[in-house]
Amino acid sequence: MRVGVLAGGPSNEREISLRSGKAVYNALVQEGVDAVFLDVYDDIGNALKDDRIDVAFIALHGRFGEDGTVQKMLEDANIPYTGSDSAASSVALDKIASKRIFEKYNIPTPRYAVLGKGDPYEKEVLRLGFPIVVKPQFEGSSIGLSVVREAKDLEQALSTAFEYGTKVLLEEYINGRELTVGILDDKPLPVIEIVPKDHVYDYKAKYSDPQTQYLVPAPIDEDTARRVMALGLDAHKRLGCRSFSRVDIMMNSKGEIFVLEVNTIPGMTERSLLPKAAGAIGLSFNKLCIKLIDNALKNLKR
Repeated sequence: MRVGVLAGGPSNEREISLRSGKAVYNALVQEGVDAVFLDVYDDIGNALKDDRIDVAFIALHGRFGEDGTVQKMLEDANIPYTGSDSAASSVALDKIASKRIFEKYNIPTPRYAVLGKGDPYEKEVLRLGFPIVVKPQFEGSSIGLSVVREAKDLEQALSTAFEYGTKVLLEEYINGRELTVGILDDKPLPVIEIVPKDHVYDYKAKYSDPQTQYLVPAPIDEDTARRVMALGLDAHKRLGCRSFSRVDIMMNSKGEIFVLEVNTIPGMTERSLLPKAAGAIGLSFNKLCIKLIDNALKNLKR
């Protein structure tokens, strides 16, 4: 059986995707898997036809790879693939659609407002208060994200976010501890606490700052850990995700928990959080990659 590792893509997360894909490819080769590394843009149809893969390991982040596009192409070609199906992928990458589903099922999430270009925002800013988080609708890896602490910086943050789409999210800033829950086999893994040096887990903190700390398992009491894990799993299921994901969560000083978003294709690099959580239960990176392929084959049978 030949496994195609799909990486790269045309999104703003291309370089991160290449790092994830190379790590996965190396792991599979070490495990004796017949694997091929496919650096794709938006020409995946030709790559699938030319390389004749039997199963796809999707390591594409952001739009095209994480929004259901690639998943739908693989479904049409009847090729099994890792992760959530096209419908769940589309919803999970859309921060606005995800928020509405969280609200529908009473999953606590920070208060928010949706803005289009040119929309007045003064009332919403007054309602949410400062600091305020500004996010593009679709980007991952904190691309285009700003934490605005003063009114004078808001216009620049909005301008930055609108570079990535026609709608942005204004979100209540939760001051507290940054947590994440990996989901594997549709079950929660141990909670991880993320401690960035500057208290904001932005692109730099995620991918280059050596002072970002990852505490595995998170130093929280058992009851809190159970609540965080249960909420993470609920968010995963309510969006229709399958097999694995990573759920980002904030906990304020009162112990209140808020789900931020669900990542259907979390990073698979040396700094990535899902592999760290899997390692906490004794599952090596190589074995994690094998397990995700096994799950892809089971999904096809279903």
